[in-house]
Amino acid sequence: MTTALRDFIKNPTTAELELVARYAMQPEDGRRERAFLAFAETGLPHRRMEAWKWSDFKAALKALETPASASANDPVPHDGALVFRFAPTGFEQPKTLPEGVRILTQPTTQALSGAEDVPLGALAAALAGGGARPSTMVIEITSSDLPRLHFVFDGAGEASFARIIFLVRSGVSLTMTESYLGGAGFTAALLEFNLEDAARLNRTIYQRGGTDEALAVTGLINLAANSAAVQTTLAFGAKVARMETRAVHQGSGAKLTLNAAYLSGKGLHADITTHVRHGAPGCVTRQLTKGAVLDGGTGVFQGKFFVPRKTGQHTDADMQHQALLLEDGAVVFAKPELEIYADDVECAHGNTCGALDDAQMFYLRQRGIPETQARAMLTEAFIAEALSTADDSVRDVLLAEAQNWLSS
Repeated sequence: MTTALRDFIKNPTTAELELVARYAMQPEDGRRERAFLAFAETGLPHRRMEAWKWSDFKAALKALETPASASANDPVPHDGALVFRFAPTGFEQPKTLPEGVRILTQPTTQALSGAEDVPLGALAAALAGGGARPSTMVIEITSSDLPRLHFVFDGAGEASFARIIFLVRSGVSLTMTESYLGGAGFTAALLEFNLEDAARLNRTIYQRGGTDEALAVTGLINLAANSAAVQTTLAFGAKVARMETRAVHQGSGAKLTLNAAYLSGKGLHADITTHVRHGAPGCVTRQLTKGAVLDGGTGVFQGKFFVPRKTGQHTDADMQHQALLLEDGAVVFAKPELEIYADDVECAHGNTCGALDDAQMFYLRQRGIPETQARAMLTEAFIAEALSTADDSVRDVLLAEAQNWLSS
């Protein structure tokens, strides 16, 4: 099987051959094989793939190597939270769990629908597990009276893979945070959220990585009738980093908010990609993404709303992307899309890229504020709106992290 898979990837790179070798060391599992074949169909995503043309993992990831840079410190508070930690060499979870949280760790892989659409998500599903790490972790939430769940991805190593499935039962609310702190040469995580009727999810993501690291976080969200999900992301990028979310409205009255901010400096690449399918009538989506990029940094935004002819009637959706190019040499790629077949909808999208307002800079400078501080103040005010949907327990932390980056 290893030889067949290796030959299936055309002109495999060293990194792809190493991924094949890692797969060969996993227990035999038909569903794991199907997930890996979905990845092997294209190999590491590259610029000749339309959805990945600005985030070329094949070019960036030559081999699986432990990076020189260590993991960043986690600014998200752990106090009072249930902390789960994933590292290249192991996995830790709370020793005791409150009522309302049930965890099932499985040595086998669960089937992944639409694996071909998320090749690095499929790779995470195929390679998760081994040693003390579960192949699939299923977390069932049956109570709203729970502490925040916090997931940390850090630790030194060549590669780290994880797959987590959340089942949020009817009428229940879940608040969770994630910190992706680098330290591994390649990290691929797949998180799936299944929200039953009237369930609620508030998800906040913090990401940091080095200039010699690759990261892909794939989130899949299924919303039943009258459920609601709010997702807030702050990404600083890595050599190549992609935060991808694919959501499906499966029941009428579902509501989805997707907000993100990316801050990218020299040698760093931050990609925010989303795809929302309005598969039920009367659903609402709000999306706001803001970015700020310095010389040598790259920001990517790709967003798509798909509205079918019959099930997408009465859709209410709005997508906005705004970016600041703070210095010459900053690069931003943006591709907002609406694909609408229904005729009774309210859908809009907008996209702007530019520099800081000269009049506002002049106003602050006239009042004795140094140029660097003035630029930081204006940029912080610009991105703050995108972070306003984060949970109260971490919102100030995200704003402080953004402020520190801007001030430095």
